[in-house]
Amino acid sequence: MTSTPEAQTPDHQTSQPQGPDPQTNESATELPPSRRPTMQAITQDRYGSPDVLSLRQVDRPEPADDEVLVRVIAASVNPYDWHMIRGVPYFIRLMFGFRAPKHPIPGADFAGVVEMIGADVTDFSIGDEVFGGTGSGTLAEYVAVAQRNVVHKPSNVTFEQASGVAMTGITALQALRDTGKLVSGQQVLVNGASGGVGSMAVQMAKAMGAQVTAVCSTRNVGTVKDLGADHVVDYTQEDFVKGDSAYDLIIDVVGNRTMADYRAALTDEGTYVGLGQADMGDWIGPLTFVGKVALGSIGRSQSMSMMTAQNSKEDFLVLADMLRTGAIRPVIDREYPLAKASDAVRYLEEGHAQGKVIVTVSQLGS
Repeated sequence: MTSTPEAQTPDHQTSQPQGPDPQTNESATELPPSRRPTMQAITQDRYGSPDVLSLRQVDRPEPADDEVLVRVIAASVNPYDWHMIRGVPYFIRLMFGFRAPKHPIPGADFAGVVEMIGADVTDFSIGDEVFGGTGSGTLAEYVAVAQRNVVHKPSNVTFEQASGVAMTGITALQALRDTGKLVSGQQVLVNGASGGVGSMAVQMAKAMGAQVTAVCSTRNVGTVKDLGADHVVDYTQEDFVKGDSAYDLIIDVVGNRTMADYRAALTDEGTYVGLGQADMGDWIGPLTFVGKVALGSIGRSQSMSMMTAQNSKEDFLVLADMLRTGAIRPVIDREYPLAKASDAVRYLEEGHAQGKVIVTVSQLGS
């Protein structure tokens, strides 16, 4: 499943004692609240629609020994974020705060510049341009992140582009390589090919040697072709289930068909990987879909499974290399300033974004 709450663990709280000094890298004594550095951040004190988000001045986080403090240039929003903002499906509140979110600053993806490093950080220096992902806190001027969740940003991509890679890229990569076990020459279908994960999956599958069929709406056909899809199915005009092709691997981002439909579109030994569901409901949400997928494999040679992405330093490095070589390029639909982050989330919730929705936080050198 695409980036469910279990897959992302927050690295740091937003209000902590003063940490390592940026010049000496030694721990400083705790400052009184009135002297702690502050920052602007998007915050929420209750669950709800994007209307619960507000721009506030809050304490700046300080990095722990194994963390870096990043000045955020750009962040992106994901379906994961609006699920966290709304607190739905409701069972996620058992882990992330029953009445209100434990971590009031949303956002999981970011790109920016290292501002401070913890005492045990060896991979980064102040001034490094980086990108990565964490559990919360990126819709802010600064975020403290464990060094395992950060990598250097290739110079050939912008901060805006890099900020949209972590969650979608990790999800697509692990779905294709690990769960789907993609082999060069296979026929791959990506259902929901124009969104953040889908657009990454199309490009990665091509880079891995697959023949790719992309399913999208009419308005997205040109975009998906530009990403390298060999065939495009406009779902408003045709049905991939009723076509003549059978697929070795289906990457399903939207979960809008029955298990029988997916089985019919697979080869006899084909693999289905589910990453999400069109209508998860407010209560147990994806758990029902997980059950349906599990039942779909019983007594059959086809493999059907759901997956949850997990942050991985090694996979962040793979993404950085793919960006560097041009194997993947993030597709950006819209950009919003930090003060309009609620509009960015609201637009993403509509479900029609082409690629990524980006929040610009600050400018390099500002």
